[in-house]
Amino acid sequence: MYIYMQDTKRQERLSRLRAALLALLERLREALEVALARTPLVKGTVYEIARRCGTPNCSCTRGQLHRNMVLTWSEQGRHRMRSIPPAQLADLRKKSEEYLRFRRARAEVAVLHKKILKVLDQIQELRPGNPEMDRGP
Repeated sequence: MYIYMQDTKRQERLSRLRAALLALLERLREALEVALARTPLVKGTVYEIARRCGTPNCSCTRGQLHRNMVLTWSEQGRHRMRSIPPAQLADLRKKSEEYLRFRRARAEVAVLHKKILKVLDQIQELRPGNPEMDRGP
């Protein structure tokens, strides 16, 4: 009777682990869809800056700062910045947002990979045929 109860508990735990594995695989599929998309990417972030130009008699010295949109990114450990012409703003913003989605999906894949391996290890331990599980009390 005791062995039967242990076997039932093991089967229930295996069932829960298999369901968890399927859920993780679905999340992995969703993350890979983002990573496998064919949309163009631009590394960096688009935002507005306000700054002074340095000309002594300019209105920016009296508080009316010059505003423009820029793309910033890191390259070889240094931060880079480029002004964005108004005609390219929408396109570059979309491509930089896609890059951010891609990076988040990549990070999600790394996390899911570890979780999937952990669940697979637990399933392996509980499956019939494992010498430690077959010994009994």
